[in-house]
Amino acid sequence: MEKLSLLFYTLVVIEFFLVAKQLDLVHGSPEVKMYELYKGALYVTFTNWGASIVSLKIPAGRGGWSNIVLGYDDVKDYMNDPTSFGGVAGRVTNRIGGAKFTLNGTEYKLKANAGENMINGGAKGYANVIWNVAKYKNRGRHPYIQFTYDSYDGEEGFPGGVQVSVKYTLSTEEDKEEEFQLSVVMRAKAINKPTPVNLALHAFWNLNGDDSGDILSEKIVIFASNYTPVDTKLIPTGEIVPVEGTPYDFLNVEHHTIGSRINKLANGYDINYALDGAPNEMKLVAIVRDDNSGRLMQLHSNQPGVQFSTVKDVKRNGEIIYKAHSGLCLQTQGFPDSVNHPNFPSQIIAPGKDYKHYMIFRFSVLKP
Repeated sequence: MEKLSLLFYTLVVIEFFLVAKQLDLVHGSPEVKMYELYKGALYVTFTNWGASIVSLKIPAGRGGWSNIVLGYDDVKDYMNDPTSFGGVAGRVTNRIGGAKFTLNGTEYKLKANAGENMINGGAKGYANVIWNVAKYKNRGRHPYIQFTYDSYDGEEGFPGGVQVSVKYTLSTEEDKEEEFQLSVVMRAKAINKPTPVNLALHAFWNLNGDDSGDILSEKIVIFASNYTPVDTKLIPTGEIVPVEGTPYDFLNVEHHTIGSRINKLANGYDINYALDGAPNEMKLVAIVRDDNSGRLMQLHSNQPGVQFSTVKDVKRNGEIIYKAHSGLCLQTQGFPDSVNHPNFPSQIIAPGKDYKHYMIFRFSVLKP
């Protein structure tokens, strides 16, 4: 009888701590830490701060193994990072002119964090909050991690509550150990009001390694015949114009290097492309190749646009840790400032209509 009482007491204590842990997660205060996924020679690290990708390590064609995602070693640096490296940008990624928009006759004033404009969902955008880890399997045939976040009505000025999830999954091509895949699935559901949703993965890549210098010699193709010009504050003008004859033209089947025409731009690349193909169908977005390492990356997505940008100087504790052009970002997305341009694809989702954003990053290691 005493043994049964002791067992009962032990079970009660365990149940108490499990409930306490669940309540801790419900109230939005889980511990901020790192999580790892493994698949063959593919090794990826994440943090639940911003549902961010921290590093992605794969072999090189010349031998060796290195990280190709720009980021930090300490999770605390992500919590004090204005760059939002590797994070999930939202509720609306990129820029909203004047930090306001009108929906169904009501004007919504947002919290500006880029002068008079908003960028990447505001100072408390989704890349700057703690996400819950809903599911996690770090090894096996298809290792994955799923993050969730409940965005409340009025957060950063946006209308309505939104439930958001992001799932990262690793895989390798059958019988091809030199080919790897990272799939990203972003979903959002409006709870009680129509609201704009435009999520994006704000990861910067350097296929030669995150500490190898600039990416200007990497070759790139972007499958977009048009782009959306911007004003001096990087807010779209509302036009959609051809890339032909501009430094933004990376459509040619012969790969251009990123640095081939970058000197024609004052601050490097930071522009949205209107991708070729149907807006909501999966399509090839871009191919990036680094001949030094032998690595090649293909990106597929169902989004209508992609923001191509090169990193600016990144400082930590007053010191530059990443110099300008040391990484590139291919951020699939809806068009920036779509809420203020009726001719752009709509980002508004209503209760009962889900937002779905798919990305597939395929990595190949090319032997010399």
